[in-house]
Amino acid sequence: MTMADHVFTGFGFGPIQGGLFVKEAFQSGNFRRIVVAEIDQELVDAVRTNGGSYYVNVAEVDGIDVLKIDNVELVNPNVAGDNRILREVLAESTEIATCLPSVDVYDLGGASSAISLIAEGLKNTRAPATIIYTAENNNRAAEILEETVANQIGALPQGRVQFLNTVIGKMSRVVSDPAEIAERKLATIAPDVERAFLVEEFNRILVTRAKVSGFGPGIQVFAEKDDLLPFEEAKLYGHNAVHALLGFIGAVKGYAKMTELKDDKAIMQVGREVFFNECGAALIKKYAHLEDELFAEAGFRNYAEDLLERMTNPYLADTVARVCRDVVRKLGMNERIFGTMQLALEHGVEPKNMALGAMAGIVVLLQKAKENNLPSELRFGDWRRLEGARIERIVNWIWSEQSNQYSERLVEYTRNAKERLQELTANHRES
Repeated sequence: MTMADHVFTGFGFGPIQGGLFVKEAFQSGNFRRIVVAEIDQELVDAVRTNGGSYYVNVAEVDGIDVLKIDNVELVNPNVAGDNRILREVLAESTEIATCLPSVDVYDLGGASSAISLIAEGLKNTRAPATIIYTAENNNRAAEILEETVANQIGALPQGRVQFLNTVIGKMSRVVSDPAEIAERKLATIAPDVERAFLVEEFNRILVTRAKVSGFGPGIQVFAEKDDLLPFEEAKLYGHNAVHALLGFIGAVKGYAKMTELKDDKAIMQVGREVFFNECGAALIKKYAHLEDELFAEAGFRNYAEDLLERMTNPYLADTVARVCRDVVRKLGMNERIFGTMQLALEHGVEPKNMALGAMAGIVVLLQKAKENNLPSELRFGDWRRLEGARIERIVNWIWSEQSNQYSERLVEYTRNAKERLQELTANHRES
């Protein structure tokens, strides 16, 4: 097949789909058709009315660049005519990308679900080969989707299909506040919708190496790796962990925008300490044998400094509230905060600074107790007066009373971080 014979289909039209996968497919010039399944009819109508074009705002180091993406078909799988179009194009697709809220929604929608539609497309495929990128925040997303799709059709086309995991370090947001859109002169997704895609310029996306014989992907800018797990762990226990830590501490101190943290030397130093001496030290000990530059001291330090600069980019203007969303999940036993602390302990590293993130996350949870369904008996009021036993009760509730060999030490580090967090946020800006 020639490069111009590629066909792309996406599931979900958010900033990662629109600002990464579709953008790269369009800019490659290798795709004769680009189709995206989206159930938000307002978005579908707006892009159609705009002639199949939409706009992406790219936050660079010195300003915002607006990109126009053309020749994109948005279809709603819940609309009969659109559903037929989607089924036809899936049978021709050489590249598919799922950018859905989580792996849990793969099967939502019955016959119109991502699983059912991809399964039917592969069963009836006329494409020489198909690769499926999974962009959900789960390091087994590709395996989960592959297994469920294979179960639906019995067997995948032999040697012609591959499901790929991804590590997407590209930060992005949907801006829906009309005042912010106007103030920052953002281009809306399309003229008839009051929302804007804002993504950072960073574009080093890691994917599982495509190994379909005789097939070359139409999107050629991704960095392929034979084993993504080490890099997935670097993102979860490095990028995601420090991002959450900074957001939680920033919230306790009363900051509204992540860029405000840039000038708070004490908080930024905590971020560096975690990156260099805790998660970085542990990840290097675990993966130095790979001889990849990321898992060497200099390489990880460059990775960390770059991320700290990007996390506080004034043109991305990320909000502390967005970073602190879903605090209960982010404080899960094996998630970004406590999971990083466990990784550190496994490799003989004391996670004293990451424990500040754990304690700050508990403060955020107490501040947002109602929306996070914290039981009334655990809503203890002023966190500065929290006793160690009460901190432990909250942690045990978050963990659903689970425990492991590190549980007691994790709680102890968190309790011990309370006084340091008080000192770090003493000049807080809470009302």
